[in-house]
Amino acid sequence: MKAVSTRLAAALLLACATGAWAAPSADAAPVLAAASASAAAAAPQAAFDLDADVNRVLKTFDVPGIAIAIVKDGKVVAAKGYGVRRLGEPAPVTGRTLFEVASNSKAFTAAALAMLVDEGKLKWDDPVTKHLPGFQMYDAYVTGAMTVRDLLTHRSGLGLGAGDLMWWPTTTFTSDEIIDRLRYLKPATSFRNSYAYDNLLYIVAGKIIASKAGKSWGEAVRERILAPLGMDGSTTSVAEMLRSADYAAPHSKVGETTTVVKPMPVENAAGAVGINTSAEDMARWMTMLLNGGKAPDGRQLVSDKQLREMWTAQTPMKITEPKPPLAATRPNFAAYGLGFQLRDYRGRKVALHGGALQGFYSRVLLVPEEKLGIAILTNAENSGSMAALQWRLLDQYLNAPATDWIGIVSADEQAKHQEELAKVGKASSARAAGSQPSLPLAAYEGEYQDPWYGLVTITREGRKQVMRFAKTPDLVGELEHFQHDSFIVRWRQRNFNADAYVSFALNPDGSIERVKMKPVSAETDFSYDFQDLNLTPVPQK
Repeated sequence: MKAVSTRLAAALLLACATGAWAAPSADAAPVLAAASASAAAAAPQAAFDLDADVNRVLKTFDVPGIAIAIVKDGKVVAAKGYGVRRLGEPAPVTGRTLFEVASNSKAFTAAALAMLVDEGKLKWDDPVTKHLPGFQMYDAYVTGAMTVRDLLTHRSGLGLGAGDLMWWPTTTFTSDEIIDRLRYLKPATSFRNSYAYDNLLYIVAGKIIASKAGKSWGEAVRERILAPLGMDGSTTSVAEMLRSADYAAPHSKVGETTTVVKPMPVENAAGAVGINTSAEDMARWMTMLLNGGKAPDGRQLVSDKQLREMWTAQTPMKITEPKPPLAATRPNFAAYGLGFQLRDYRGRKVALHGGALQGFYSRVLLVPEEKLGIAILTNAENSGSMAALQWRLLDQYLNAPATDWIGIVSADEQAKHQEELAKVGKASSARAAGSQPSLPLAAYEGEYQDPWYGLVTITREGRKQVMRFAKTPDLVGELEHFQHDSFIVRWRQRNFNADAYVSFALNPDGSIERVKMKPVSAETDFSYDFQDLNLTPVPQK
């Protein structure tokens, strides 16, 4: 992650759970240490002041707006907003301002399934095919062995973010089409072998909820969770959010500048990322979870037994060693449960999750034995702002020594960003700049087909060669030669921050055999899973 550009999404989803938050290379360590010392000296840690801390974070990390919810011992300590909903406009973020919370929706999907388990309508270890007979993975054994539990635990054998291009950025695929195309996604590891974060199987989980309810995932979640908790402002679609009176606009980096970008509707991935909510409503959600699954009226929404199951380790996660300034963030255990990541911090078990969509990041943390819940919602793609507040708030409520996490995390982000810029620059300078493509440029134009995504085209538009993803209206970019038979596609929507190498492999006769893609920068969101595509030319009729 970095403070001045798009997210490194893998770090967003894993850093809290693994202690990997601050792990620049050894070359970057002196920079980090010096910057950390400088930041700490410039802004020494003061007595706890939530308003002062959040306002400092807004400025330090260039974030337009943040909403904070804190619940402790059954009471709402804070549910308020800071900054503005949209850059250039005065409307403030309030406790009721809606944010897209993206993958924090996964906990709602897990809770809805837990309710069905409580009611005896399914079991965690039921085969998925019992409830969705048409479900099919690439491998026949995995198809039969995959359970409802497996859908939620990121151990399917799929690679990180595999198949996400079917919903990210906004596509015209339906949820059913995405589920149907799972059968074409080749596994990266054996089934249940290791952790790799995925979104597609939560879409499948959402489909099970919809099938049991006889209505959409959104309608079911609203009826069974949002309404009983009084989360009346929350929505289950971006379109519905945009009709409300108080919602945050998404912001991304274009170059080094934060700018307003258009929302990214992803109704076809609702089970994974469908909730849009506010600080006030998140306080209600966290209170229910920390109160043994009980609604304000005393109704038992989720049994305490199933909550414990959701917060029980299912899939181990790798722990990496943080650099010395963040040594206190290293966990002793890290795992994924059901809709939550799990780790320890200062002797306490923490159930948490991150969320990221274009223009929005969020984070939710629960410390059950302390009856503590923290939600941080932002309208910018900057995970450092959340990490800094996360550690600051946890330390405050766990009575830990004061640490200038804002300065330390900011220095870490800057160091990592500079390191990545250097790597990209080195790759560019090392290319064979004088090389030429093997074929005339026109020979690279045409239609290409991937087994799971479908059609990608390269056409001539004026003097430019343009790549288009047929099911993704905004994924349009211009090709420029890099070296040999490799090009770089630069997307016209620059806030994607996802430029990618496009490399052509040739047959002995000089015709194109296949096309592979790979992000140029490690800071590219993992949901741009270009590396999973295997594009081959569509035969000419």
